[in-house]
Amino acid sequence: MIKQYKYCLSQITRTVTLPGILFLVLFAACKNDPKEIDALVTKGAQQEDKAEEVTILYSDNGHMKMRLFAKEFVKNDVAKPPYTDMRKGIRVEFYDDSMNVESTLTARYARYYEKQGNILIRDSIVIVNKKGEKLNTEELVWNQSAKKLFTEKFVKITTASQVMYGDGLEANEDFTWYRILNPKGIVSVNKSEMPE
Repeated sequence: MIKQYKYCLSQITRTVTLPGILFLVLFAACKNDPKEIDALVTKGAQQEDKAEEVTILYSDNGHMKMRLFAKEFVKNDVAKPPYTDMRKGIRVEFYDDSMNVESTLTARYARYYEKQGNILIRDSIVIVNKKGEKLNTEELVWNQSAKKLFTEKFVKITTASQVMYGDGLEANEDFTWYRILNPKGIVSVNKSEMPE
């Protein structure tokens, strides 16, 4: 009975010790190969589809509503969430039903999240509508399903008669209607618009 006990104890010791020793040997043999690290780091870049000088046309019921030009178009479907970058500038033209340009939007950068229907636009944004009113800001979120533009950043709107400043803006996508959320400075108002 004592011999059997010793045999069992030595077998348990061997089974515990052997994997432990193998782990230590493998752990000591691990080292980081710089080529493997570079391959992992650039893996995301290899999963991007790139195109240059891209023109995209958007229509609704056979009527062209918008034309987008991008100097560089980079699509990444494996990112979470998937996105499309327009890194080297964009220009968007909005059209009415008669194919007249309603407004234009230019910026240096945009990122489109297709599943959410949002476009994040940044850097030197300028929107000009058909009345000649001009918006300048550094960041906009364009929600395509709501057909609205939003920002909480500083905005400057220049019209034929005045320049308006403020923080935050809500507007329709062709910039024919807009509202500054927190206006700053002096704003001129017509007498007919004043309450009595």
